[in-house]
Amino acid sequence: MAPGNNQQGLFARRRWLLWTAALAVAVVVLASFMSRDDAVPVRAAKVQRGSIRSVISTNGKIEPVQNFEAHAPIGTTVKNVRVKEGDHVKKGQLLVQLNDAEAREQAARALSQISAADADFNAVKNGGTQEEVLTVDADLAKARTERDAAQHNLDALQRLQQQGAASPGEVRNAQDQLARAQADVKLLEQKQHDRYSKPEVARVDSQKEAAQASYRAAQDILSQLDVRAPFDGVVYSLPAKQGAYVNPGDLILQEADLSKVLVRAFVDEPDVGRLAIGDKVEVTWDGLPGKIWNATINTLPSTMKLRNTRTVGETTCVVDNADFRLLPNINVGVTIVSAEHHDVLTVPREALRLSDEKPYVYEVSNDELMRREIKTSISDLTSVEVTGGISENSLVALNSTNSKPLKNGLAVKVVPQ
Repeated sequence: MAPGNNQQGLFARRRWLLWTAALAVAVVVLASFMSRDDAVPVRAAKVQRGSIRSVISTNGKIEPVQNFEAHAPIGTTVKNVRVKEGDHVKKGQLLVQLNDAEAREQAARALSQISAADADFNAVKNGGTQEEVLTVDADLAKARTERDAAQHNLDALQRLQQQGAASPGEVRNAQDQLARAQADVKLLEQKQHDRYSKPEVARVDSQKEAAQASYRAAQDILSQLDVRAPFDGVVYSLPAKQGAYVNPGDLILQEADLSKVLVRAFVDEPDVGRLAIGDKVEVTWDGLPGKIWNATINTLPSTMKLRNTRTVGETTCVVDNADFRLLPNINVGVTIVSAEHHDVLTVPREALRLSDEKPYVYEVSNDELMRREIKTSISDLTSVEVTGGISENSLVALNSTNSKPLKNGLAVKVVPQ
């Protein structure tokens, strides 16, 4: 064989080996890329230690703890207004005066009725007026004298009859005259001691009680016409205007001790069972963004009520309001902390899954998902407390970025969030 032919064969064999090696490298690279494409991209997060709390978020309304409302006891005019809305007042301070002329007249009439009733009562008690008593006494003395005279006349005629000097008819007439005199004495004695019947006594006694009640009512109305502060507080409502007419029952003013206020929170029915006395409460108001008032629950719902379209239970707490910023009737935000744990393991809520009510997560280990059943405790809007089943700093899958479902043993690659 010629030398040229040997060289061409050698070159051909080398070229074939180079193509074979290149093909092998291409296959390996392609397999690598294919393997990488099979891994599902997922978002993941670490199991971390931190604080978590379970809360109930709702709304509420501010009410005074100690409240006083003054209403007009009668129809009258407002004589004098001594305060204005927002004024801090002291106990006993005169706030508003209503016209009391008519009430004083009523009190005077009632007092006159008491005097008349007292006179009638004393007359009944003593058997009549003084003049009537004196007249009865005089008539009784006269009747007794006539009775004694009739008795002496009868005795004399009876002696004369025994002597034959008086007839039986004269004796009978004397007996009749004595009987009439005795009846007159008995009637006057009864009149002296029991002049009035029981119904008459009861009527006079009732009249006296009615007169005294009328006077007390008039005095009570008079006391309400001068409106005074029953305690230290703030006048937060003052509908009454000086010179205006008010009808019976019209609101004159409202005063409250606003150093402490009541927050009435409206809790939706599914959350009522989570409430407990002493739960921490945080109160916020849109009028002062960033300000938080702290308190604790002091009453639990006793019934469910329909409030607009919601079925709610009402729970209350008392808030210190030393700066008087929380005003009666304003609407506030209420956050009730039903549970709070510190330095515990937590995972994002997105990582938690359920199977037959049993919670589990997918741990990312060596680019593969491993199903881990866990034990949980409380949760908030974003996290869940884990009490067992996985360790701190473990990486758990949240979801895939290409919408593929996650499953145990799935090859994954974690993508940045």
